[in-house]
Amino acid sequence: MYSDDDGKLAVRIARAAIDSAVKGEEMPDMDIPKHFHEKSGAFVTLNTHPAHELRGCIGYPTPHFPLMISILKGAEGATQDPRFPPLREDELDSIVVEVSLLTPPELISVSSPEDYLKKVVIGRDGLVVERGMNRGLLLPQVPVEWGWDVEEFLAHTCNKAGLPPSAWLDPSTKFYSFTGEIFTETEPRGGVTRKVLDGS
Repeated sequence: MYSDDDGKLAVRIARAAIDSAVKGEEMPDMDIPKHFHEKSGAFVTLNTHPAHELRGCIGYPTPHFPLMISILKGAEGATQDPRFPPLREDELDSIVVEVSLLTPPELISVSSPEDYLKKVVIGRDGLVVERGMNRGLLLPQVPVEWGWDVEEFLAHTCNKAGLPPSAWLDPSTKFYSFTGEIFTETEPRGGVTRKVLDGS
């Protein structure tokens, strides 16, 4: 759905928003194509370099905002991810910026919870879990990076929502799947590449 040039631009927008937020400066003017003003979900992830440890990840899974705004809000939010201390200016050159451009989440229809094991594909799907007031999300790259199988992916998504890992076996638990096109800096402020997920 998105070209490599789109991905490079998405990461450049996120990097500029991160720099501006941390330094307290205005965003620079950028030439934004028309389709970046169409509504789309997006997540911005910050990882340390070269250790590749999570430093922040914030985003919007559903297409409530134009893509440009989803990226800006995700980038600014990632610098203040409540799981971590606020990103400092002296860290800006030791993080890599990753942007996930998402399809809208769709309910996974199953006859019984065990059917999730056949319907969810590692390396393709991200998951949103929902039960009552509890809701959690994991991006498609997460189970690949951790080497999880489908059952572990379901359990960790439940855990992210504050539910027991076995909550995926409860018929009242709902799962939604989505896919993402992922683009990342190869090094801090370096080139941008499309991340291809291998779920094998």
